[in-house]
Amino acid sequence: MKNWRRMLYLKIAKIGRGSNAPVPSIISFGTKIKGNILGGDIVHIDGRLEGNVCCEELIIGVKGQVIGQVKAKSLNLYGSLQGTVEVENLFIAGSAHLIGDAVHRSITVEPGAYIEGRCVRVSQNSGGEAKSEVKAPIKSEASSATIKKSAASGDNSNLFKSGQAAK
Repeated sequence: MKNWRRMLYLKIAKIGRGSNAPVPSIISFGTKIKGNILGGDIVHIDGRLEGNVCCEELIIGVKGQVIGQVKAKSLNLYGSLQGTVEVENLFIAGSAHLIGDAVHRSITVEPGAYIEGRCVRVSQNSGGEAKSEVKAPIKSEASSATIKKSAASGDNSNLFKSGQAAK
């Protein structure tokens, strides 16, 4: 009876989206998979996956956990992801945990999201090559010698001009 309901649901979902619209692959809560997922249009993970994912659109649900690399056109993260991410569009919800580096073209982060790692924006230049937009850190006007000298003498006037405070 359950299989019949599931098949009916998938047929109705396919009809509602149009005959060519993809039906998502779903890894439900309580399911644990060790291995890679390659291909597929939409993958929705509410369970636990230890492996890499390569697809068009990945949705990691609130209870979903992924440990591995993700390559996708779009990633909607509501749960937990530990690994590297390479996507065009990245959405990180307030309930999400991202531990690892992310390379993206556009990013949206809701307040409350936990990110431990680097987020690097990549743009597409006219030649079709990806170009990283990581910039060197901005150097302050005051040198470290000036900071140490000012901190030792108690003169903080130079420190506040450069925007740095003595520790």
